[in-house]
Amino acid sequence: MMVDTAQIMPITQLQKTLTQTVRKVSEDKQPVFIMKNNTMEAVIMSFDRYEKLAELEELEEQKEIYSMVQERMSHYDASKNVSWSSLRKK
Repeated sequence: MMVDTAQIMPITQLQKTLTQTVRKVSEDKQPVFIMKNNTMEAVIMSFDRYEKLAELEELEEQKEIYSMVQERMSHYDASKNVSWSSLRKK
């Protein structure tokens, strides 16, 4: 993943400028990548962007579930069905 170096911030700088950073992220709609000990540690992003990512994640999850259902249905054999009434009699 390519990250614009202008959007990278050490955690010590974030601690000093948290309010301004959150305001900037909200206005610019650009994420800020937080470094801790020279390692990417976290990302601050606008709530709108977060919601879009969450929707995409939910869509991916639904696609995965759909694929699982399709796979299981490909092995479905209606002739092996058992009626509810026959189960209740046992």
